[in-house]
Amino acid sequence: MKILICPDAASARSVAARVLKRQIAKKPSSVLGLATGRTMEAIYQLLVTDHREKNLDFSSVTTFNLDEYVGLDGLHEQSYRYYMDKYLFSQVNIHANRTHIPNGAALDANAEADAYETAITQAGGIDLQLLGLGQNGHIGFNEPLSSQRCRTRAVTLAQITLEQNSEMFGGNQAHVPSRAITMGIATILESHAALLVVTGPAKADIVAQVIEEPVTAMVPGSALQFHPSCLIVLDEDAASSLCGRSTINWQMAHDPELTGLVQDHDD
Repeated sequence: MKILICPDAASARSVAARVLKRQIAKKPSSVLGLATGRTMEAIYQLLVTDHREKNLDFSSVTTFNLDEYVGLDGLHEQSYRYYMDKYLFSQVNIHANRTHIPNGAALDANAEADAYETAITQAGGIDLQLLGLGQNGHIGFNEPLSSQRCRTRAVTLAQITLEQNSEMFGGNQAHVPSRAITMGIATILESHAALLVVTGPAKADIVAQVIEEPVTAMVPGSALQFHPSCLIVLDEDAASSLCGRSTINWQMAHDPELTGLVQDHDD
């Protein structure tokens, strides 16, 4: 795992966008794993700007999103299909049939999950998986106690997740779907590269657990310690509970990949 600590959230988002842009430039037919959330909105806006101003080309890109709420169709304003259409897909030249998100309205969520896992395999796997981190350590909707060998499946969401997501449902936790379809941890770990982006002081303690403490099912994100090519991008707030800063700082100063990402130049 490589760790890059940026001065602030804006810098972290810029670095994340740069990683995604370089992946597309290197392989125009990339299969990207995508995520949702406020941090991702800003990252997608940077990609949209580069599409408009620098001709960043999505025409051959294929995407698979991490998850979707069970019970919501793509027209629901809180569905992740609606989110992705709003913040990215409708603003770039990506083909709709290349964008994949679990169908939350499927009659059989388990069958939908199996079909989604198969579609990822048939696409050749994920070239670069973008990830956020929940305050309870979840990646995707792999909540605490998720097995490291789990695949795409329907899951029951943790209480803290329902509480935190209630803001998007009018502040009423009862309106938040209690289940979701999510890529599994094993599916995520099989991506060729992973990019975890975390900002803000509220995530500092869980970031330290993910990076510095033993791998455990109670902190699903800690499984990224087993990923052979994982880049973690943090701002100073999210990194504030890390103990091994001297090791991280040395890596940031001497690793060519990391120094290349922070150089102020036009890609």
